Amino acid sequence: MTLTIKQPGIYIDDSIKNEILTLDGIIFDCDGVLIDVTKSYDLAIQKTTQYIVANMANISNPITINSKIIDGFKSTGGFNDEVDLTYAAILSIVAAEKLRIDQQKFIFDVIANTDSSGILSVEHYIEKLADVNDIKNKLSYPGTHHNNPLYQIFDQIFYGPELYLKFFKKPSQFSESGLINNDVVIVTNKLIEKLAKKITSKISIVSGRGKESVKYSLKSLLDKFDLKNSAFLEDESRELAKPNPESLIRSIKGMVCTNCVYVGDSM
Repeated sequence: MTLTIKQPGIYIDDSIKNEILTLDGIIFDCDGVLIDVTKSYDLAIQKTTQYIVANMANISNPITINSKIIDGFKSTGGFNDEVDLTYAAILSIVAAEKLRIDQQKFIFDVIANTDSSGILSVEHYIEKLADVNDIKNKLSYPGTHHNNPLYQIFDQIFYGPELYLKFFKKPSQFSESGLINNDVVIVTNKLIEKLAKKITSKISIVSGRGKESVKYSLKSLLDKFDLKNSAFLEDESRELAKPNPESLIRSIKGMVCTNCVYVGDSM
C-alpha cells in the first residue's frame, strides 16, 4: 500500500482512487469521527477509573489515564467500548499496586500483551501475574448498563444527573454536570449536504453509543442520516458490539450498497 499526501494531514492510497469514485454508501462511526470526545468520553474513562480505584480498591495515587493510554488500548482492535477500556485500566492499576511496580510502565506492558479479544486478553495476561479477583468481583463486569456497578458509575459521570435519570429511570449518586456536555460536534450540515450531492445520499451511522445519546449531541443533524439503516450499539445486545461486523453488514444491506466505506477512528 502506497500512501500519497493530498493535503497536510490527508493521505490517500492511490490504489483505491477508482473505488472512491464509485462509492454508493458511507457509514460513519460517531465518537472521534462525528464528535470530538476528548473532553467527554475520554475524560469519563479517566474520572471513572480514578473514582473506582480510590473507592473500591483503596488506591490513593492512581496514574491519569491519558490519551496515549487510551489510544494504546484502542490500537489493539479490542476496545471500541469505552467502559471495556475503563475496566482494563482499573485492572492494570490494581495489579501494578499489588505487584508494587510502576503503574505507567505496567499498563503499557498490558497493552503490549492485548489483542482484539479485548478485556479477555487483558484478564488473561494480568491474572498470570497478580490476584485481582477482589476488584473483579466488586465490578462483576461485563453486565448491563442498568445493573452493573462499573456501567452505572461510568454512565452517571458521563451523562450527569438529569440525563441519567431520563435514560435509566434512576437517580445518580453524583451531582456534577455530565461530561456529555463537553462533546464537540465536528460534522456539519454543509459536509453532509456536500457528500450527498457529490458522492451518495446513502449515509448512515454505526456507533457504540445509544441513539438518545447521539441525538442529544448531534441534535437536528442526526436527521440528515439514514436512521432506518443505522445502528446504535449501546441499545443492542453486547454480542453485536464492534468488532462484530453484523451491524455494518446490516447497514450496507439496508441501504442496498455495492461499494460502501466505513469511517472510523480506531482499528
